[in-house]
Amino acid sequence: MTLLPCLPRLFKSLALVAALGIGALPATAQNLFAPVAQVNNTVVTEYEVQQRLRFLQLLNAPDATREAVIEALIDDRLRTAATNAAGLEITEEGMREGMAEFATRANLSAEEFITALGQNGVERETFRDFIANTLTWRELIRARYVRNVSITERDIDAQLGAGSAGSSIRVLVSQIIIPAPPQNAANVNALAERIAQSRTPAEFSNFARQYSATASRGAGGRLPWQNVEDLPPALRGLILGLSPGEVTAPLSIPNAVALFQLRDIQETGKPAQRYASIEYAAYYIPGGRSEATLAQAAQLKNRVDTCDDLYGVAKGQPEDVLDRETKAPAELPNDFAIELSKLDTGEVSTTLTRNNGQTLVFLMMCKRVAEENAEVDRDAVRNALRQEQLQGYSNQLIAQLRADARITRK
Repeated sequence: MTLLPCLPRLFKSLALVAALGIGALPATAQNLFAPVAQVNNTVVTEYEVQQRLRFLQLLNAPDATREAVIEALIDDRLRTAATNAAGLEITEEGMREGMAEFATRANLSAEEFITALGQNGVERETFRDFIANTLTWRELIRARYVRNVSITERDIDAQLGAGSAGSSIRVLVSQIIIPAPPQNAANVNALAERIAQSRTPAEFSNFARQYSATASRGAGGRLPWQNVEDLPPALRGLILGLSPGEVTAPLSIPNAVALFQLRDIQETGKPAQRYASIEYAAYYIPGGRSEATLAQAAQLKNRVDTCDDLYGVAKGQPEDVLDRETKAPAELPNDFAIELSKLDTGEVSTTLTRNNGQTLVFLMMCKRVAEENAEVDRDAVRNALRQEQLQGYSNQLIAQLRADARITRK
């Protein structure tokens, strides 16, 4: 019997070798029960090595080598000793359920799976021991460490924001955003046209230090590398249409004019991220970009860590003092999109104004959701992150057990 048609999803990428024509494993000892390794007061035998090796080869599992199998069986001995010391045992019912769950991944019942293994030289006890060790160790890790595992809503948001598709291009951009209240709009537009003629990064940076209202002013408007996919859709095409050193035409945004210069462009070869939605919060502070208002915004920035914190700040004030929105990237206001493209979750921009420059916008990135994660269940993400943390504790414990054990290879 071949298992190839039955294991299309086992371990997600594991399938059986095409014909199961593995051949006999080399006999490295005349006595199959001769010790291959000693772990404290227990031994790993040649028989166990050959059984586990054939089991993994039938599954076309990674690390299906003799050396890796011996190391895995040494770890099994350490796990068994630790679970025995903790008084953990698997009931017969638990064992049946564990074996059945494993076999279900191959669309087989437990008995069908065991029969198929037997026809290819793997004994029932090899499978049973594998499952027993896995289940008892899992229970030990949960019992010891589950209270240490903490998954926050922010962790879930970060995971949902991590997506990949296609190939990514990143750009080095410098920016200038000049406040343009109505009474000064004509002068600002004339200045912006002059800045747009800049042809070197140094020239553009000098203008940024003199006129820009952004936090990057001190750095001459220079921003760090950004993935093109993170830029607002309206700006993305403009930037990609530039050659290094060139500047966009002045872009009108509410109460300001923006210009961008391309300094460099690279194809990273890394997956690009495309977002289904971006959630942000905008808290509006009267006073525009006055020194007092900017100082108030700086104090607020030190007080809030998440968008939820802004509800407490806005409590008792008119409803329109705080906006919290979730929009597709193309639906964002251009000036919000530009600022949000520079922010990670929980970060803040105080570059923008509203109400003809009389109101400062305290703009905070709440979260991004990648396209492929738009329909993902948050509970499923929480469980996956919990298992990831528990696996880290598992790796730490087995490393400690190895360090404390007497291990001898024969």
